[in-house]
Amino acid sequence: MRAYLVLEDGTVYEGSAVGATGVMSGEVVFTTCMTGYLEALTDPTFIGQIVVMTYPLIGNCGANEEDMESVKPALHGLVVKEVSKCPSNWRSQEDLHEMLGRYGVIGLEGVDTRSLTRKLRSVGTMKGVICSLPDLAINSSTAAELAEMARQCPHVDRAALIRQVTTKKPYTIGGDGYRITVIDYGVKRSLLRCLLDLGCRVTVMPATATPCEILESEPQGILLSNGPGDPRDAGYAVDTVRELIGLKPLLGIGIGHQILCLALGADVQKLKYGHRGENHPVKELATGRVFITSQNHGYTVNQETIDPGVAYVTHVSLNDGTVEGIRHCSLPIASIQFHPQVSPGSHDTRFVFRRFVAEAARFAS
Repeated sequence: MRAYLVLEDGTVYEGSAVGATGVMSGEVVFTTCMTGYLEALTDPTFIGQIVVMTYPLIGNCGANEEDMESVKPALHGLVVKEVSKCPSNWRSQEDLHEMLGRYGVIGLEGVDTRSLTRKLRSVGTMKGVICSLPDLAINSSTAAELAEMARQCPHVDRAALIRQVTTKKPYTIGGDGYRITVIDYGVKRSLLRCLLDLGCRVTVMPATATPCEILESEPQGILLSNGPGDPRDAGYAVDTVRELIGLKPLLGIGIGHQILCLALGADVQKLKYGHRGENHPVKELATGRVFITSQNHGYTVNQETIDPGVAYVTHVSLNDGTVEGIRHCSLPIASIQFHPQVSPGSHDTRFVFRRFVAEAARFAS
């Protein structure tokens, strides 16, 4: 079956259908991950997006439930050069085509993803429509209709992205170690595993939880998780974090970093095409050390809006100089844009969790 990706400017990419059939709109983004495609597909941060994989062969290890970062894929579509027809891994439970179909994700293969990526890098992130329907053929009229659908992007409610992926009820996991409360903006399972590996007792709260509800979990530290979208659309989360400042040690990751910076008075801006992949170099300014990091974000904190009397920049991207981490001048508050919990990928920055837990322990004592 033929399938298509139509961008908002009318550009059409044709290929073969993979996974489910149907029509879905979203923001078209690319990721440079060479491994970990299953983790990328199930990252809640990709909700509302059509993901282009730059690595040419995807699915060679099949799919399994254990490696998923959430209960189901959140992305709106997948575009690849080639899907492996013969996955080879003893842990594989199904191939990628079967997994995408089971979860209703529309896929497209046979596209020159390097060319598409170059377009997104040149023009910037674009909206698009991915469609896979029996007997569908694209002509100038249908292409124009789909391009208009892409511009309207009816399937994406930006203000509701976090609410769609956050937990509905609080839950607690782990043992009797330090009590860490995670505010779930779209948390990845690997982040929770990193805290459990340190012996923490982890309570996960909905993104809409009030400051009182969060403090009732008696945390020694509060972690603001990764998640999707523009943090400015989550004003309720910013207000909550603002009230928590100074009460407990705080660590922000991904959109949690951006929400924390907004609460501290800074602002964010949209990147031309975002940072998505497992190979982004980040420099720690205090030591000069460079770490290889995993990233998945389309917005960045505007460094010029950070009040130097409140916080200072601790990490920057070596690709474009954007802010990758900040620290409060006097309070036990820090945040990072990259993802130290990445799996698979570099473990260079797992120490971020150890630092945070140690700081929570000192604060509690």
